[in-house]
Amino acid sequence: MLAEDLIELHSQPREVAPFSEAYPGLTAEAAYAAAAALHRHRVAQGWRPLGRKIGFTNRTIWPRYGVYEPIWGTVYDRTLIFAEDDRAEVPLKDLVQPRIEPEICFGLKATPDPAHVLDAIEWIAHSIEIVQCHHPRWKVTLADSAADNGLHGKLVVGTRMPVSGIPALEEILPKLAVTLKKGATAVDRGVGANVLDSPLLALAHLIAVLAGQPMAPPLAAGEIITTGTLTDAHPVAAGETWSTEFGGLPFSGLQVRFR
Repeated sequence: MLAEDLIELHSQPREVAPFSEAYPGLTAEAAYAAAAALHRHRVAQGWRPLGRKIGFTNRTIWPRYGVYEPIWGTVYDRTLIFAEDDRAEVPLKDLVQPRIEPEICFGLKATPDPAHVLDAIEWIAHSIEIVQCHHPRWKVTLADSAADNGLHGKLVVGTRMPVSGIPALEEILPKLAVTLKKGATAVDRGVGANVLDSPLLALAHLIAVLAGQPMAPPLAAGEIITTGTLTDAHPVAAGETWSTEFGGLPFSGLQVRFR
């Protein structure tokens, strides 16, 4: 069964053939069911779920990966890192083909209504997600990605700012700009509109998706939600230092060193 394969794969991380090849006809529904089994196994092992990640919200990269709709996964205490002074050291051990993604992250104070998501948000932060792929050359399908906990590896969260202190946030978010740097070299640039037109709209999309998945718990107060990459995802390796620069919001950016 795929669920058993997932549990075994995450206990001994490595590259394997795509799940969609091993299980022809694998649907997104069956993939999420397998991911739910992995989640239950992790919780039984003492992992604490702290939020969700949304993936493939950046339409500009859909043709590159061949996945044309967003996915989601769970963020745990063992995958979450709060940066100190917007700097963090991130271990890559046990992550397969890791890549870096600069994102916008929200902290919830209530269960959100998709029509009024901003009302449920307590704080906003810049985040960096490290995604991973257990399939060779990052060749995946929607079902492959959904089964593998949304390709989630690690999540680094920067300084949190109360949304109440940011006027016109809804108008700002689509226009915000980020530069992703490796060392001193700019590698990529992106804007908030890349993420389903706005990180707020990405959050609203997740609410709707979860409503259609009976086995998935709805979002709740206290959860951390990272909304998807503003740029393409780029490979990272131990010994490298990456950073971000922002325009449009008073984020100082994040600096991440990999080991």
